[in-house]
Amino acid sequence: QVQLVESGGGLVQPGGSLRLSCAVSGSIFSFDAMGWYRQAPGEQRELVARITSGGTSYYADSVKGRFTISRDNAKNTVYLQMNNLKPEDTAVYYCNAVRLPSRHYWGQGTQVTVSS
Repeated sequence: QVQLVESGGGLVQPGGSLRLSCAVSGSIFSFDAMGWYRQAPGEQRELVARITSGGTSYYADSVKGRFTISRDNAKNTVYLQMNNLKPEDTAVYYCNAVRLPSRHYWGQGTQVTVSS
């Protein structure tokens, strides 16, 4: 059974930084891509960043230049470094793993709140 466990969320002031971690049961090489989604109250879940098994990364326009996704294969962990956080980044952040063509796995989510 695949388990994704997020950590690292919390309350931060605008302009601050947080690093989210997603620990994966088993090898992350078994997935075609790993990513982070977020969902704000009353909004749809949206893709924030994704990294493929080959190392190609993708970012939503709203976070380009501020967020960085990375993976530690030895630790089976995926990270999301978030810098220069804005109030509009406030959301529940979910770790996602994909096995093509269409199998998705989700973590339980971690709250990120950006507020002064």
